[in-house]
Amino acid sequence: MCLVAEIYLDNSATTRPFDEVIELHSRIQKENYGNPSSSHARGVAAEKLLNESRRSIALLLKCREEEIYFTSGGTEANNLALKGAAYRRRRRGNHIITTQIEHPSVLNCCRKLEEEGFKVTFLPVDRQGYIDLDQLSRALRNETILVSTIHVNNEIGTIQPVEKIGALIKSRNPQTLYHVDGVQSFAKIPAAVHRWQADLYSCSAHKIHGPKGAGALWVRKGVTLQPLFQGGDQERALRPGTENTAAVAGFGLAARLSVAHMEESAAQLYRLKEKLCRGLHKAGVEFYVNGPPPEEAAPHIINLSFPGIKAEVLLRILEEEDIYASPGSACHSRRPDPSHVLAAIGLDEEKLSGSLRFSFSTFNNEGEIDRVVERIASGVRELRMLAGTD
Repeated sequence: MCLVAEIYLDNSATTRPFDEVIELHSRIQKENYGNPSSSHARGVAAEKLLNESRRSIALLLKCREEEIYFTSGGTEANNLALKGAAYRRRRRGNHIITTQIEHPSVLNCCRKLEEEGFKVTFLPVDRQGYIDLDQLSRALRNETILVSTIHVNNEIGTIQPVEKIGALIKSRNPQTLYHVDGVQSFAKIPAAVHRWQADLYSCSAHKIHGPKGAGALWVRKGVTLQPLFQGGDQERALRPGTENTAAVAGFGLAARLSVAHMEESAAQLYRLKEKLCRGLHKAGVEFYVNGPPPEEAAPHIINLSFPGIKAEVLLRILEEEDIYASPGSACHSRRPDPSHVLAAIGLDEEKLSGSLRFSFSTFNNEGEIDRVVERIASGVRELRMLAGTD
């Protein structure tokens, strides 16, 4: 019996950890389990691991090590950025700006802040997922305390012009904070938070082949946030609670491994996207690219619609061959309502119901894409024959 290896194309949801990260994580759990706050040798060794990871992430963001605060993941980092900034600056103003295509951890956080009396502007986007800078300019007010935008959209791969956004915000009001959700961009495309004139930046370990349970928030020196939890002095009292040393250490290692091959990896992922589209065209499969053209989007994400085909049916066909993709964000994939991102870019019902997100990693190769194209093509033919449309 010949076993066919699985093809995992849902890397925007989570990634397979690097072998080196798995080994390090396991070794720390067994040998370096001290509390980083303890003053004895085991505690000091654990604290050293945290500092090494802090240094690795700071190097990637081109910032100071002391500006990095570890969290449990991207969702907590986003909540700490938005709520921490809003609560701390409530006396200066109560207006927040974000976009309609943010991750749920930002959108739902903003909705919660609305319930608490803050005013939130949700900027629309064009058909490729970009915000209009003129609309942003008109939305900015004297009482705007925070602007939050996603850097790379997790469903369609749109790369927002964060440098232009930051420059516009600071030209209007230098006191308005700018938060960038970098969960899908960190260690995948270059980051320069100071050049962007950003004040806050979120990232997560498990999106870059690190372990789940670790994230980070960069906070520009001089920016103060209100802690969301009360406890000890860990993470300089901004994020109290015993640090997850093994996960944080794995985060730092994953960041170092990712950045060492970032340019080479991006080129590889763009080739895989191009091969997927070219192969589907050659196979005669009708499809549409949702969002920016593949070469303009983030290297690892492409969202495709197959007219007349239900996404969940095509997903089942792919899964029969151990091919794993997604109908959109993992945060929504078990819910029947359509993607808020695809709705925001104006997709009609047919394209909404037939959309699949393919997200790649360096573990993928061209031979896998050939198999994916072959299975999609045969699956679409089968479904059209059953529907009597072929």
